[in-house]
Amino acid sequence: MQKFLSVFSWPKKGRSDRYEREKVIASKGSVPERLSLARSRKTHPEILYFLAQNDPEPEVRRTVAENEAMPVQVTPYLARDNSADVRLALAARLVALLPHLSTEKQSQLYAFAVQSLGTLALDEVLKIRLALSSTLKDHAFAPPKVVAELARDVERDVSEPILRFCAALSDRDLLDILKSHPASWVVQAIAGRSTVSRMVSAAVIGVDDISGGKVLLRNRGAEIDLVTLQEIVEKAKNHKEWQEPLAVRPNLPFALARELAAFVDASIYEMLLGRPDFDAGMADEISDVFRRRLDFIRGDSKKKETADQRVKRLAKKGGLTDETITDALAVRETDFVYAALEQRSGVQEALWREVMEARSAKPIVALCWKAGVSMRTALTLQRDLAQISGKGLLYPKDGTDYPMNTGEIEWQLEFLGVKG
Repeated sequence: MQKFLSVFSWPKKGRSDRYEREKVIASKGSVPERLSLARSRKTHPEILYFLAQNDPEPEVRRTVAENEAMPVQVTPYLARDNSADVRLALAARLVALLPHLSTEKQSQLYAFAVQSLGTLALDEVLKIRLALSSTLKDHAFAPPKVVAELARDVERDVSEPILRFCAALSDRDLLDILKSHPASWVVQAIAGRSTVSRMVSAAVIGVDDISGGKVLLRNRGAEIDLVTLQEIVEKAKNHKEWQEPLAVRPNLPFALARELAAFVDASIYEMLLGRPDFDAGMADEISDVFRRRLDFIRGDSKKKETADQRVKRLAKKGGLTDETITDALAVRETDFVYAALEQRSGVQEALWREVMEARSAKPIVALCWKAGVSMRTALTLQRDLAQISGKGLLYPKDGTDYPMNTGEIEWQLEFLGVKG
């Protein structure tokens, strides 16, 4: 025992008779005597260390773990104790110690505590991991490495509270979890956090989980940038569950609200009109978009027409406008869109379809230029018809102009076998 206690390097000189008695009790005392020793806050730290590591009775070791005077240096041993009750008691004690240790995060004692908590976060006994998760989810001093382990736990009851509530969980961990474990409940938990950064919001939408996206849109603490909002509007055409929370989301740009009005039903349309941040002029413009879409769906011919017949009829009276094409696209009348593009460009529909399916922005933009549509319409066609996203898109120059010069456009057309 003397060799063991030397780890604390306490000088022999000045040690009291009480210390000598404690040594004897720790080595040879009865269980009640050792329990009394383990419980007392006056017991010398190295005696507690010895009991925690060597006492054969789990109750004694558990009592040491509960003692406020427990030396933190022994916690790595207790974290691997063969008694689950000892490990559970240690978890509670370590969490209580965190506020006092976290002020010195570079200290050796803090390192011991975090190491021990990390071991407990991987404990095979579920109730220990549950105890850590339920406590650390709201703990201001939760060590990031520990909560990162709990957030990846295979048991939902362990990981979900950390994913939803723990502020110490980093964006890097959240992004990695969304990438590697995109179960719907995981996405919803992350989307429902009190604050969600722009990067994490984009990743939530990127997973394309309908329920998770709906939670995110309803979350006023979620930051969503313009690019992600644009992606949401595009996906909302197929994800009807996103339309209502998107229509009432604060700070929705008017341009996106106008796009939304092109394909939502009457109830969502009324929500858009009722937004307090849109003035009368904006509301009128949204009404025009909605009305145009309805007019397109109803049509203006008394007899049934094919897409080609309708295109030719509209072309004769000058009604084959950009708005007509984008309205048709909004309601998924793709046959009409291709027929209209062929009519306006003189380029066969088969080539249009081939180029769209290739999903390359430059030849699409060149064909749009040939068709005489605006660059904004060309952008819509890239996104909605060709399904290009992110960095693959070509955007209007200065908001309205084609980003390619005449030489570049003619080269693309020539490559496609189309005259400029």
